[in-house]
Amino acid sequence: MDTRIDWDQYFMLQAVLLASRSTCKRLSVGATIVRDKRIIAGGYNGSVAGDEHCIDHDCYLIDGHCVRTIHAEMNAILQCARFGVSTDNAAIYVTDFPCLQCTKMLLQAGITQINYLRNYHNDEYAMKLLKLKNIELKQVKLDHDVIAETNLEDFIERD
Repeated sequence: MDTRIDWDQYFMLQAVLLASRSTCKRLSVGATIVRDKRIIAGGYNGSVAGDEHCIDHDCYLIDGHCVRTIHAEMNAILQCARFGVSTDNAAIYVTDFPCLQCTKMLLQAGITQINYLRNYHNDEYAMKLLKLKNIELKQVKLDHDVIAETNLEDFIERD
């Protein structure tokens, strides 16, 4: 391997890996919270621990929204709260642009940088709040060639 993936791709891949644990049938989302180039929490969208999962019992929809699902960003923030880890001046890497409610929560939690992979119903008011609070917003692209060079398949056991 001639190069290694950059920090943004590294942390975004962590979010992508977390998304693979999602129990939502509509959209799999993962989030990684980072401070000083260290992962402090991760989350994916799914049900409250111990509740039924959408993948097993379908989504519980009210007004077109699944009320069973906790968003990935919220799960990551709640993990920090549960274990007493400060999110002040941290960055988040999330597979999809945060919804308005998650954007407001991230701002209140002290997140100063939001990195996202895909646009997803980017809310106009969320954008206004991000600008108001001078939040660094960046879309991270995963470079296929660089990721291919990481030889992730070398870590998969073959028969």
